[in-house]
Amino acid sequence: MSILVTRPSPAGETLVKRLIEQGMVAYHTPLITFSAGNGLNNLPKYLINLRQDDIIIAVSQHAVQYAQDFLSHHHLTLPTHIQYFAIGEKTAFELQQAAHQQVSLPEGRAISEQLLKLPQLQHVAGKKVLILRGNGGRQLLAETLEKRGALVTFCECYQRDPIAYDGNDLCHYWQQIHINTLVITSGEMLQQLYQLVPEGFRHWLFTCRLLVVSERLADQAKHLGWSQCYIADNANNEALLRALQQI
Repeated sequence: MSILVTRPSPAGETLVKRLIEQGMVAYHTPLITFSAGNGLNNLPKYLINLRQDDIIIAVSQHAVQYAQDFLSHHHLTLPTHIQYFAIGEKTAFELQQAAHQQVSLPEGRAISEQLLKLPQLQHVAGKKVLILRGNGGRQLLAETLEKRGALVTFCECYQRDPIAYDGNDLCHYWQQIHINTLVITSGEMLQQLYQLVPEGFRHWLFTCRLLVVSERLADQAKHLGWSQCYIADNANNEALLRALQQI
């Protein structure tokens, strides 16, 4: 098995290193990089408008890091009178370090569906919810909370920027190193990979095994043309490593 990890740096390099330490063959080709989001300038205004027991949800550690860097640069801090939630343990840790407050997170898988099961998010009518995210995503989270009566605002704390590659050259290289297993951790990266690969390499692409991190992503992959889809029980490197070992 020759594994291609596409998740961004530095998490991608870390996963490849761990796979190699376990005796597996793995390579890293990140598909995206990160930069500051267009919504950061609005963050102070959003925070000022939050009232007692309103809610902040961080959907990734990158959202927390870019938000905290912006606030620190402007000598501002996150409020103490609200409820904090995060998707995933690393995101929760980053948010707790930034806000110095308790952060609630879902049990089990780090996905929106699990977060929405938390008792604290069942009765949110009239509450303001600020979601710290990148450029796009988490529509299910926002739509569900709005149906429950919350007033939801997104703050784009970072952007995911696609890395430009020559698809033809890249596919020749991937075939030379016998890539047959792909690790994809977001729908955006899955679509980017599909568009990057020229038509002449699509058959090879779809014969590769695909490891993803949610049922929704697996459905998207099958719609594009993959038949061998595996789903990790979480999106962190530990879960991806476990899933690859089982494959």
